[in-house]
Amino acid sequence: MAEQQRNKNADAVFKTLCEMLDDRHWKYEKRPEDLVVHFIVGGDDIPMEFVIYVDPDKELVRMLSQLPFAFSEEKRVEGAIATCQATFRLVDGSFDYDYKTGGILFRLTSSFRGSLISKEMLAYMVDCSCFTIDQYNDKFLMLDKGVLTIEDFFKLN
Repeated sequence: MAEQQRNKNADAVFKTLCEMLDDRHWKYEKRPEDLVVHFIVGGDDIPMEFVIYVDPDKELVRMLSQLPFAFSEEKRVEGAIATCQATFRLVDGSFDYDYKTGGILFRLTSSFRGSLISKEMLAYMVDCSCFTIDQYNDKFLMLDKGVLTIEDFFKLN
């Protein structure tokens, strides 16, 4: 019975998510059978790609955005330092850094355990993620390309 209720709640959250994106007139791809939505948002400088998963088992909404570049091998230590510093300064969400590949992923989650998530909460997740990624993606890229030093990166935060 509990699993059936979790699935029902997850379906309701997924429906609300799609309605919120429809209200914005955004183009997106959805996979209702997997409770997944994919869309791209144009930022100030670099487009941002998002995947949102509604997880009925853990009763979570997971919003993920893989940045479209990776730190080069010679800049991976600076990439680790920069992503830690950026995440430390965030109010919500986090940058996950893969030292082996130099890849950066932004993650923001919200639980719907014992409740449902409103359109406003989902809009907050999208807006917060877009703002945060747009604020940092070009700085990470400039750090990797040598346009910024790690000291310059710290001064910009």
